[in-house]
Amino acid sequence: MTQNFIVIGNPISHSKSPQIHQTFAAQSEIDILYQRQYCPDNEASFIAVVEAFFNGGGGGANVTVPFKQIAFTHCQEQGNLSEHARVAGAVNTLLIRGDAVYGDNTDGQGLVNHIISLGWPLKKARVAIIGAGGAARGVVLPLIQAGIASLTIANRTLSKAQTLVTELSAASQTIEKQAIETCTTAELTGEFDLIINATSIGLTEHTLPIADSLNTHYAYDMMYGRALPFLAHFAQRGAQVSDGYGMLINQAALSFECWTGKAVDIAAATKDLPSL
Repeated sequence: MTQNFIVIGNPISHSKSPQIHQTFAAQSEIDILYQRQYCPDNEASFIAVVEAFFNGGGGGANVTVPFKQIAFTHCQEQGNLSEHARVAGAVNTLLIRGDAVYGDNTDGQGLVNHIISLGWPLKKARVAIIGAGGAARGVVLPLIQAGIASLTIANRTLSKAQTLVTELSAASQTIEKQAIETCTTAELTGEFDLIINATSIGLTEHTLPIADSLNTHYAYDMMYGRALPFLAHFAQRGAQVSDGYGMLINQAALSFECWTGKAVDIAAATKDLPSL
C-alpha cells in the first residue's frame, strides 16, 4: 500500500523534500508518494490543509516556511508536542499519534547528527552560535543534550540574544542548568571548538562582523547551496568547515523514521541524491 506524505509551505515549488524522501523510501523498499503542498499564508488555510490531509489517510507532513510556528500552536492547542518542538516553539514534522496530531522538530537533532557524522567532537566542546532567531532556537537543546561544555549566543542585537536565553531557560530545565553567555556578533572573540552560523546572511551580499581575534577548529553554516563567506573566512584560518546540506538530509531522515519506523542509511542516501 502506498503511504502518502506532503511538505506544506509558501512558497513550496523549490522544495527538495520529495527527492530526498523518495530516496529514503527506495532504500527502505517501501512505496510512498511525497508531494509539495502549497498553502495560502494564513492560519485557517494551514489548519484546513492539515486536517484534510490526515482525515484523508495521510501518513505524515513536513512543515516549512512560513508555517512552523502556526503548526506549533495547532499542536499545542489540539494535540501534542515533542520536547524538541516545545522548546523550539516550532514544528517541522506532523503525524497522528492516537487520535491527535503530534508535532516534532527534527531540525536541531538533524544538525547534531550531521556534526557527529563528520567526526567533529561535541562532547565537552566550547560552542558559539551566531544568530538568535528561529534557527538558533531549534538547535540549543540538542547541542546541550549532546554534552557540550559551554555555549555562547551572539547576535547583532544583544537584547534579542538575551531574550532567547531567557525564553529557552524557562522552557527547559536542561537548558536552564546550562550557563549560556550572550554578546553582540562583533564582540564574539576568543577561541571555540565549534562556531555555528544560524543566520541567513550568507544568502545576501552582506557579511558578518567577525572579530579578527575570533577563531575556531570547526565552522558550520546552516545555509547551503552557494559559496558562504562565513565558511570561507574560517577555512582560510585552517578550520574544518561544512554547510547545512547534511543537516537537511539528517532532519529529513528523522522525519521519515517518525512516520515509517524505518531508519535511514544517511551516507548511502546522500550518495544517491544529486546535488540539491
